[in-house]
Amino acid sequence: MILLNSENPQGVAVDPAQPLIGVEDQGFTRGDGVFETMLAVNRRVRKLDMHLTRFESSARMLDLPKPDLHQLREALASLLDQAVPGAHTEIGEEHIVKIIISRGLPHASAGMPAGPYTLLIASPVPETTVNQRQNGVKAMLLPRGHDPADNTAYPWLLAGAKTLSYAVNMAVLRYVHSHGADDAIFMTDNRRILEGATSSVLMARIEHGKKMLYTPEPNHGILPGTTQGAIFEAARRDGWELGYGPLYPQDLFESDGVWLSSSVRLLAPVTRLNGTALAHDAQLTHQFLEYLAQG
Repeated sequence: MILLNSENPQGVAVDPAQPLIGVEDQGFTRGDGVFETMLAVNRRVRKLDMHLTRFESSARMLDLPKPDLHQLREALASLLDQAVPGAHTEIGEEHIVKIIISRGLPHASAGMPAGPYTLLIASPVPETTVNQRQNGVKAMLLPRGHDPADNTAYPWLLAGAKTLSYAVNMAVLRYVHSHGADDAIFMTDNRRILEGATSSVLMARIEHGKKMLYTPEPNHGILPGTTQGAIFEAARRDGWELGYGPLYPQDLFESDGVWLSSSVRLLAPVTRLNGTALAHDAQLTHQFLEYLAQG
């Protein structure tokens, strides 16, 4: 673990077993901060530029200090040099890497400085994540309760920011697990598809030799997915037509494949949706994973 703060702007290795977070830390008590979760393969972060761009955007939306990207790159390299062994999978040694900015303490306390700080954390990718990547997931369609497109007009609603306030996302996963599913796909009240609880939605359709790849509209209050973006860029070069919604449940049920994409799980095919089996082409999944390996 590496800490960057006003006293250690270049970053310093810290022991996670020692006290690091004050009890009044605003990231801890209020969720007032942002984060990025990334995948490192063989101790190299994938899609680093895309992650840092989104991280910088999230920090700007919360009026947090602009991250020093050069310092972050150096700190990430140091973090991975020191990291414990990762999970060994078919693509290499895998680590989850998290970057967190908290607004920090409102005032100095117990030797901890006031103000924002950054933490970098590396840990092995869990076996459950690798299993979902390989075997797919069962998903449930759930209402979001509101249309996030409405949030984009109000900057204080932080549409598109990846904030530390993830209690709703975790509650959704507990709910679907209690109903025998692995993940959720959110919809608006008019049943327009949005995103997964912690992922983007991709859908493929192949008709008369024409290959089409879709995702919901990313400018409608949906968090832009770095993995989805990387797949789309490679797919475009490979001759796929790209579409950005709107998508509805029937589109998913009638598709040639649905996937949930995220930085660490990469690409999990949705094998069942609301208990109904979906079409799944293992060759397409392999092709999209190959697109990610190009990055």
